[in-house]
Amino acid sequence: MLVELLGGGKADTVVVRLPSYSSAPAASPELVRGSLTVEPALEGALRLRGWVVPVVVVDVLPESVVDCRTGASLRYLVDVAEFARDLVARGRVLPSVDSEAPVARWVPALSGVDSVRFASLREAMPPVCRGAEGVGSPEAALRGVLHVLLDNEVRGALRGVGSLTRGRTPVDLWLRALVGEPVFEADAVDLVELRAKLGAWRASAERENAVRVCFRLSSPDQGGFANEGWRLEFLLQAVDEPSVVVLAEQVWRDDGVLWRWVDHPQEVLLADLGRASRLYPELDVALRERHPTRLDLDAAGAYEFLTRAALLAQAGFGVLLPTWWREPRRLGLRLTTTTAKRGDPGVVESESKLGLKALVGYRWDLALGEELLTEEELAELAAAKMPLVKVRGQWVHVDQQRLTAGLAFLKRGGTGRMPAEQVLLQSWSEEADDGLPLPVTGVHGDGWLGDLLSGEAEQRLELVEPPAGLHATLRPYQVRGLAWLAFLDELGLGACLADDMGLGKTVQLLALEVWKRQDGKRAPTLVVCPMSVVGNWQREASRFAPGLDVHVHHGADRLSGAELRATVAAHDLVITTYAIATRDALPLAEVEWDRVVLDEAQNIKNASTRQSRAVRGFPARHRVVLTGTPVENRLAELWSLMDFANPGILATLNAFRARFAVPIERYRDEDAAVRLRKITRPFVLRRLKTDPRVITDLPDKLEMKQLCTLTTEQATLYRAVVNDMLERIEDAQGLQRKGMVIAGMSKLKQVCNHPAQLLGDGSRVAGRSGKVDRLEEVLEEIIADGDKVLCFTQFTRFGDMIVPHLAARFDTEVLFLHGGTPKGARDRMVERFQSATGPSIFVLSLKAGGTGLNLTAANHVIHLDRWWNPAVEDQATDRAFRIGQRNHVQVRKFVCIGTLEEKIDLMIEEKRSLAQLVVGAGENWLTELSTGQLRELLTLSPEAVGG
Repeated sequence: MLVELLGGGKADTVVVRLPSYSSAPAASPELVRGSLTVEPALEGALRLRGWVVPVVVVDVLPESVVDCRTGASLRYLVDVAEFARDLVARGRVLPSVDSEAPVARWVPALSGVDSVRFASLREAMPPVCRGAEGVGSPEAALRGVLHVLLDNEVRGALRGVGSLTRGRTPVDLWLRALVGEPVFEADAVDLVELRAKLGAWRASAERENAVRVCFRLSSPDQGGFANEGWRLEFLLQAVDEPSVVVLAEQVWRDDGVLWRWVDHPQEVLLADLGRASRLYPELDVALRERHPTRLDLDAAGAYEFLTRAALLAQAGFGVLLPTWWREPRRLGLRLTTTTAKRGDPGVVESESKLGLKALVGYRWDLALGEELLTEEELAELAAAKMPLVKVRGQWVHVDQQRLTAGLAFLKRGGTGRMPAEQVLLQSWSEEADDGLPLPVTGVHGDGWLGDLLSGEAEQRLELVEPPAGLHATLRPYQVRGLAWLAFLDELGLGACLADDMGLGKTVQLLALEVWKRQDGKRAPTLVVCPMSVVGNWQREASRFAPGLDVHVHHGADRLSGAELRATVAAHDLVITTYAIATRDALPLAEVEWDRVVLDEAQNIKNASTRQSRAVRGFPARHRVVLTGTPVENRLAELWSLMDFANPGILATLNAFRARFAVPIERYRDEDAAVRLRKITRPFVLRRLKTDPRVITDLPDKLEMKQLCTLTTEQATLYRAVVNDMLERIEDAQGLQRKGMVIAGMSKLKQVCNHPAQLLGDGSRVAGRSGKVDRLEEVLEEIIADGDKVLCFTQFTRFGDMIVPHLAARFDTEVLFLHGGTPKGARDRMVERFQSATGPSIFVLSLKAGGTGLNLTAANHVIHLDRWWNPAVEDQATDRAFRIGQRNHVQVRKFVCIGTLEEKIDLMIEEKRSLAQLVVGAGENWLTELSTGQLRELLTLSPEAVGG
C-alpha cells in the first residue's frame, strides 16, 4: 500500500541504527497502539543498535501523502521534495558531473533565501533520517537526498527533449547524459579536464557584470485590435543604478555612455542576448543581424514574450513590462444582488428577518477587474481570437477559453435568486470553483446586504437611542456599538464584539437586551462566561439594567428538567459558566433561546473541544461573541468564533485553512489578510482604547521591563535543570520531547521566581531570590506613594509563598485570588480592593484573575513571571487599564537577565504580528525549536548572577 501511496518505488531493506533494548527496538513515540497490543519483554538500558528494516526506495516523492498516517521522517522527506520542485521551477539548478565517476548530475544552485531554507531543513531533520549506516552528518544526508530528488525532477521536466549534440567528445557525451542516461563514457584525464572547465564556467557565471541586458516591451501606439506594431527593445542597464538604461543603438554607436561601468559594452550585449535566447528562442531572429537593437512582434508574439518574462527576470536579466501587465485586470464574474423590500410583490414582512437564509435576487456579469463589459465589448472580445486585445483604450490579456466558458455560464443561468449566505461566500472566492467557470472579481448589492459587502454598515447605521431602562450613560463609541448590535440583531446575523479590554462590552450587550425588551417579553438570553466573570455580570446587570430578571445557573443545587425550563422562561438573562454549559449541554439545548452570548469567547477557540461543540448546539435566534482577543495563537481560532456566530460563513475549517490560515500564518500573505478582513468586517466590531477616535478620557499606560538578577543559589539550580533537560531530550521525539521541553521550561521559570518554589520544601523566602528582592523594593515605593498594585503570577504555589512573606514584610494585608477561591470570597476581595480603605496589594493567579475583573483602584501592574503570550498578559493588564481608571497605569514585567526569560522576551515581540495582521501565542511554539536552538536559548549568561 505504501508503494502505491508514494507513487511507485520498490521494496527493500536497510540497516538502521535505532534506540534499542537488549531484545527489541524501543517503540516509536509516534506509534499509535491499541489497548490490546502485547509488548515484548523489554530489558536493559537503551542504546543504539542496528536493525534490518523494510523500506520503500523511491527517486521521486509525491507532493503530498494522503490516506495514511505519516511519520516525521516521511513528512520531512516530502518537505525536501517540495524544496527540490521549487528550485527546479525557478531554474535554480546547474549541470554538473559526479566527483568520482563519469555521471552527469543536476545540482542545486543555492544562494540567499535558498541557503537559509537548506539550513532550516538541515536543523529540522528527524534523527531517524540519519539512522541508516554510512549516512554521515545531517548536512551530508540532506545534500545527498536533495541532489537525487532534484536530479530526477529536472530529468522529468526535460523528458522528451531531443539530444543536445551528436558529437563524440567527452563534453558531447556529458551533454547527452544530462537529458538521458546519466552514465557516460570518459577516461580519468577527460573527467579532470571536464570538471576544470565546469568549475571555470560556474565561476564566470557567478561573477556579476556591472551592466546587464534589459528588455522593454512597447505596445502599438494606436489601433484597437492591431495584429502588429509591438516592439521588444534591447537595452543595457547598470546593475547598481537600475534607472540608467542605454538603448542598443547607442551601444553600437559606442558613444561612451557606459564606459563608467564597462569597457566593452557591445560584447556584453551580444553575450547576454545569446544567453537569453536559451530561455526565449525567438531572439535568434534578432541575433542574425550584425547589430541587433530590437525585435518586432505581433500580438501573439508579444504575449509569448510576456509569458517568458518571469524566467528572464529570474535568470538575472532586466525586464521592463507595461503597467497593465504588472497590475493586470483579470477577466472574471461580477455578482450584483438585490434585497427584497417590505411591500415588494411576493414579499412578506418576516422575510426581511431571515438573515443569511433570506433569498436575494442576483445577476452575474462579465467584468475586467471592477469594470463591467457591455454586450458589444463581449462580442468584440469573442471575435478577436487572440490573447492580447485593447479594451477602452487599454491593452489587456483575455483567456479565450475562459471567456467562452464565462459567456456560456451567463447564457444558461446569469440571473435568479440565492441565499444571502451564498452571496457572502462568493465574495471571498478568488479562484474559479466547480460551480463557477471564472473567479469572482466583485460582489455588490443594495440594502442591508450591500452595506455588509461594502464594509460600511457601521458608518451607515441609524443610531439607536439608549433605552429608558438602561441606567448608564453610554459613550459615543458605545452608542455606535449598540446600533451595530441592533442592526445585526434585526437581520438575525451573528456578531463578534471584539472591543479592546476595558471598553465596556458588557454594558453594550446589556443595552441591547434592554432595547429589545422595551416592547414586551421575549425568550431568555443565555450568557456563557468563565466562573471569574459570573459575579461581574450579576453586578453589571443589577447596576445598569435593573429591570432585567437575572438567573444564575450554577452550583450543585442548580435546576434541571422541567423546573429548569420553567425558571429560565420566567427570566430575561440566564448566566452560566463554560464548565456547566458543557455538563448540562442537553437540558440547555432544549430551551429555545432568543440569544446566546459567549463572553471571553476565546474559550471556544478550539472548535473540536467538548465545550465548543456544546455551545454550538444551543438553539438561538441570534448569537453574539464577546472577546478582546479574536486571535491569540492561530487563525483557526477566528474561524471557530465566526462559525459559532454565523455557522458556515467561512465555509469549512479545511477550506479556511487552505485559503487564509496557511497563506497568512506561513507566508504572511497580505492579500489574503485583506480578503479575510473584508469578509469578517461586517460581523466583527473591533475598537482599541488607544485609538483617540474611540475614547479620549483614558489615561496613558507606561510599560517597562524590570530586569532582575539571580542569586548564586538560583544560578546553580538553573544550570542543573538545563543540563538535565538537554540530556533527556537529546534522543526524544514527538509528543514526548514536547512534554519534556514544556516541563523543563516551567521548572526554569520557577527557579527564576524562587528556589523554594521548585524545591517545594517550604523553606524561607527572604534573601534567596533576586526577583523577590526587587519586588520588595518596588512595592515599598508604591505603598509609600499611597498607590495600589496588582501582582500577577501563573503559579499558585508562588503566590502561596510570597503572600505571607509580603504581609509580614510590609505589615499589611495582602489579598490573594486564585483558581480555588470561592465565588463569594472572590467578589468580596474585589469589592474591598476597589474601596478607598481596602488593601494596597492584590496578588492574582493569571488564569483566575486575568479576565473579567474590574480593578481600576490599582494604578500599578506587576507581571512577576511571564506567560509568554502577549494577548494573555495584555488581558491581565487590562484589569486596571480600562474605563474608570483615572490615573496613569505603570506596568512592570519582571525579567531575569541572561536567562530564558530575557531571550524569549525578545522573541515574543514578533509573535504579536499575527493578531495585528488580521484583527498571539502560547508556549507550544517553543517546543518546535531544535536542541541546538534550545541550548542557545537556555544557556545562562554571565551577567545573570547578581553580586
